[in-house]
Parts: sequence; C-alpha cells; structure tokens
Amino acid sequence: MSLDTSHHTETVTEVVEVDEKSLTLYNDDVNTFDHVIESLIDVCGHEGTQAEQCAIIVHFKGKCSVKNGTYEKLEPMCVALLDRGLSAEIQ
Repeated sequence: MSLDTSHHTETVTEVVEVDEKSLTLYNDDVNTFDHVIESLIDVCGHEGTQAEQCAIIVHFKGKCSVKNGTYEKLEPMCVALLDRGLSAEIQ
C-alpha cells in the first residue's frame, strides 16, 4: 500500500472592480479664493496647501479634480460644495 503525500492547493482570487469617479470643481466669477479653499478643507478634508493648489488650478485651468472615490463617497461632498455656491460635479 502506498501513501499519497502529494497535496493539491487551489488559490481562488476574486477581482472586484471599483467604479472610481472624480469630483470636479469648476471655476466661476463669484466665489473668492478663501471661500473655495475653506470649502475644500471643510468638505473634502484637504490640507491647506492642497486646497490652495486646487483653487489655483481651478482659477487658471477652469476646473480641477479635487477628490476621487466611489459615487457613494463623493455624492455628499458634491452636494455640500453645491450648497456652498460652488460649481461641482461627479464624473
């Protein structure tokens, strides 16, 4: 009688695709730099320098992606930015 010492190991890998979205802030002629910076800090959790850089990009380029994540994560942030009079959308 022979003893079977071979082992069979099966690895199952599950790939979960996350539909990553981007929260984009748009330039306007109404809001001040300070208001935009304060909003990005309060709503998106940006550090001061990051918020300033985004505000400058929005001013000169017309728009800036300020946060990435799932729609569910970004939607309340987008609403909060809109409530503050900023122009934003999830793409």
